[in-house]
Amino acid sequence: MTVQSKQWILSNTTGFDDLKLRVANTPPLGDYDVLVKMKAISVNHRDAVLAMGAYPLPVIKGIVAGSDGVGEVVEVGSRVVEFKKGDRVAATFYQDHASGPLNPRAVATSLGAFKDGPFREFAVIPQSGLAHIPKSLNWREASTLGTAALTAWNALHGDRKLIAGDTVLVEGTGAVSLFALQFAKAAGATVIATTSSDEKFVILKRLGADHIINYKMDPNWGQTAKNISANGEGVDILLDIGGGNTLFQSFSSIKLGGVITVIGNLDGFNPVEWPSVLQTLIHMCSVRAIAVGNRAQFHDMVKAIDANGIKPVLDKHEFKFEEMKEAYKYLWDQKHFGKIVIDI
Repeated sequence: MTVQSKQWILSNTTGFDDLKLRVANTPPLGDYDVLVKMKAISVNHRDAVLAMGAYPLPVIKGIVAGSDGVGEVVEVGSRVVEFKKGDRVAATFYQDHASGPLNPRAVATSLGAFKDGPFREFAVIPQSGLAHIPKSLNWREASTLGTAALTAWNALHGDRKLIAGDTVLVEGTGAVSLFALQFAKAAGATVIATTSSDEKFVILKRLGADHIINYKMDPNWGQTAKNISANGEGVDILLDIGGGNTLFQSFSSIKLGGVITVIGNLDGFNPVEWPSVLQTLIHMCSVRAIAVGNRAQFHDMVKAIDANGIKPVLDKHEFKFEEMKEAYKYLWDQKHFGKIVIDI
């Protein structure tokens, strides 16, 4: 079956005006393909960075935009065995990354850069690029999992797996940090969070944060976090969102044998100002960088969400599908708190 589908394409990477709404026919269904009626999508910081031309990897011009989306299976190819009509599914960020460490082949299948993303009404997706979503979440909630939630899950359950009793530090109140806070609490960890807002302090406390540090009021928040930790030994796992100079504080807080997972770089792009790699030797810790996660990790995350009743934090503002540019700008201007979700 071939259907007409509205879709947002990225015609270039010079700004949000390069987002163009087009109508196209879906391609014929292959033996291993699945036709999905998209139900909800969420906008990520990465999506805006791609449109602004600040993404570190090449982007195919004219590609369908987006990183996160969920929908209902409408039709399946003759050899599809994992999905059936009516199933609720998510498009995985990497369309070909079943398990194991990230590799060049997987990178070349990332949505919205190398493969058509989910910002469209209908999508033909190979079964290897889909996963079942949590039964406990609605469409809007489930649309937030593919990028931010999976990144948080990978940070906590990747190379050094989180165990009950660990101390975890999450920086700020972005989507990755909020998911990590909830996943860590569900696993029995003590969570230290940072923020600069009294309003967000209340929300972090409601989500279960054990300790909250105002990093604007306390420039040495890394040492403060270490002092708070069990026996003052430091945190076991830290999600570093800031990169750059923020890493100095991350090193100050980390425990001997602890793991710093670098996820973002919001704190400058001048390597001269960054900590030396020898900081890992001084603090006897590990530093790893990640970019989302694999399909097997997504499956594990879904089980944990259903088992623990975890609910994503959604922004209150609702955009229509035709208001994609406005949604991007809203995110870029940092007016949001929680995930920006658009119904289709």
